[in-house]
Amino acid sequence: MTTPNTESPSTQGPRIAALFPGQGSHAVGMGVDLTQHFPHAEEVYATKEATLPGLRELVEVGPFDELTLTANQQPALVAASVAAYRAWQAHTGLTPMVAAGHSLGEYSALVAAGVLPLEDALRLTRRRGELMQQAVPEGVGAMSAVMGDPAVVIQVCQDTAGIVQPANFNAPTQTVISGEKAAVETASAALKARGLKVIPLKVSAPFHCQLMQPAAEGLVGDLQATTYGPYAFPVVANVTAELSDDPKHTADLLDRQITGSVRWVETIQTLAGLGVDTFIEFGPGTVLTGLLKRILPEARAINVGTAQHIKEFEL
Repeated sequence: MTTPNTESPSTQGPRIAALFPGQGSHAVGMGVDLTQHFPHAEEVYATKEATLPGLRELVEVGPFDELTLTANQQPALVAASVAAYRAWQAHTGLTPMVAAGHSLGEYSALVAAGVLPLEDALRLTRRRGELMQQAVPEGVGAMSAVMGDPAVVIQVCQDTAGIVQPANFNAPTQTVISGEKAAVETASAALKARGLKVIPLKVSAPFHCQLMQPAAEGLVGDLQATTYGPYAFPVVANVTAELSDDPKHTADLLDRQITGSVRWVETIQTLAGLGVDTFIEFGPGTVLTGLLKRILPEARAINVGTAQHIKEFEL
């Protein structure tokens, strides 16, 4: 594994980390204005349509409920994020020193780093979404956001019968738990009794927990059959919160990610430890920017999701 160049910004320019959002950041019409102003974005959307016919129209006009379906939302978000990134890079001539993506966003990060061809990322995330939705019958699983000490959340999950585990360590005091509905409800009651705030989430499946094992097993063959290119820059993996730049490990990291926790707080800390001075969230929404401000309040965060963002971009 190599280490990104961390020489002085005065000689190397801005130390940029590219961040890519996961599920929940989608919107009808996302990325469309980018395609109207930047050829690189239009090329991404044309590739999306050629790879998954019908998805472009769904993104452009909806309906929202159909776009929200996991199998549609995942590749649609990858395309929107990659379109923003490629348009920004072509317009500014800048390249990040490192990247990271939240859950699904790791696929976008790998495309940006040149590791994963866009067509393969679209196919894999369509299949990933299908398998995740099929893994658990509707009503069997649940997820909740917990506000409070993550150590308490971990302990309560361990003490609760059934399957319930931390799925996302999103911020120092925000952890999402996932698992069997009854176990999540039991853990939630115990967490509330300890003074923590718990918010049930409206989700289509209990992501990032052991219940997703059938999805991991279903996708591993596709991941292993995919050809991964060299990393133009490292990507911090969700399941390890460590730099990854060896294509031999990419399939395994993506497979483990399906059932493993998204270690986002540690991921941002890893990026900060490299000397990153600018964090850019590529794609729709501002979810990651909001989380970043809770992890590193003084961090410089920029959103790039629209044509105006790119045209007005300054460092």
